[in-house]
Amino acid sequence: MSIILSAPDTEIKTFRSLPASKSLSNRALIIRALCEERFKIRNLSESDDTKALKLAFNNLSSGIIDIGAAGTAMRFLTALFSQMPGERILTGSERMKQRPIGELVNILRELGAQIEYTENEGFPPLKIIGNNLKAKPIRIKGNISSQYISALLMVAPFLEGEFILSIKDKILSKDYIWMTIKLMQEFGVECKWIGNNIKVKKGSYTPKEIIIEADWSSASYWFEIVSLSENAMIELTGLKKNSFQGDSVLTELFKKIGVDSAFTNFGLRIKNIPTTCTFFEYDFTNCPDLTQTLAVTLIAKKIPFKLTGLDNLSIKETDRIKALVTEFEKLGIHIQTEDNYSISWAGNEEIKASYNQSIETYEDHRMALAFAPLCIVTKQLKIENPDVVSKSYPNYWENLKEAGFTIQ
Repeated sequence: MSIILSAPDTEIKTFRSLPASKSLSNRALIIRALCEERFKIRNLSESDDTKALKLAFNNLSSGIIDIGAAGTAMRFLTALFSQMPGERILTGSERMKQRPIGELVNILRELGAQIEYTENEGFPPLKIIGNNLKAKPIRIKGNISSQYISALLMVAPFLEGEFILSIKDKILSKDYIWMTIKLMQEFGVECKWIGNNIKVKKGSYTPKEIIIEADWSSASYWFEIVSLSENAMIELTGLKKNSFQGDSVLTELFKKIGVDSAFTNFGLRIKNIPTTCTFFEYDFTNCPDLTQTLAVTLIAKKIPFKLTGLDNLSIKETDRIKALVTEFEKLGIHIQTEDNYSISWAGNEEIKASYNQSIETYEDHRMALAFAPLCIVTKQLKIENPDVVSKSYPNYWENLKEAGFTIQ
């Protein structure tokens, strides 16, 4: 299946209600599963990832838990099931079976977990038998997935003794680790990050109702639209100024390339402004999910760039660096890569799009979400497998229609 997008003929001025943060939703669900009393979670995400996690909790007695393409669910549930009574097989899609999980499994085994690989060593599916885990000092590389660290931290209060995690070398996606720590603290757990050490005291979560914030990652595509559209102004509801989400940094990033933002009583108002940016450089170590959005925007605006800190993009839903390079080559744009850590573009090429040319999405929601606004520049854009956006932003195409875009 494919769709053809056309940009609005008129100025874009609209209100948009954003989906809830799936990152906060998934962490809240894990904390609720660990809590002695069930508590209410309001504004829970409707994303595929969160639905997969909810379904897993509804099917705990089945023995086989299939989380599809939900990487967060795979990592979080591996840790959770390691200390939850019972025996379970944790599996997922074919792509999930290619995404490494060995380092998390090795650490959990050090703590006493009983985990076996049922197919390929180092990769899902996993056979997990719940066990009483015991805390001990753990050293972990900072350049692994932050989801491994978050998974360990959320179960740490239930280990025997004080859990100390020492992180060495460069830390990737640090803001997602902070999100986990702040949420744990919100639910009464003593968790401190000092220097390279994170300490979690034995304890339990205190039940309390929580309202999930709107998703800053989803907001980024509307920032992209405003940046590419003269006179555009959009009000995004549900965003918080003092957010747990690291992707809120996008207000600073897009200010450099033509988007002014101001908080209102309803959320955030963003509008197009002139930009004098002649070269854009940024380290995305702490906000890797914004990479595709910025890359597409910068190319559309003919702003040369160097984007670094992309260490983990190759092990996401797809190899995101390779996907960006491949799809832009179709459009006559040649992105340079360096050891899978950075990408750059000289800004000396014109986008060449044709009606028959389509953008592949590689089962990656962010490829579809980030490329869609490009139709503002190309006038039309064909996107393959558009349903992939349901992983994080199920109503995206409907929201674009409401904003004046045409979708065939």
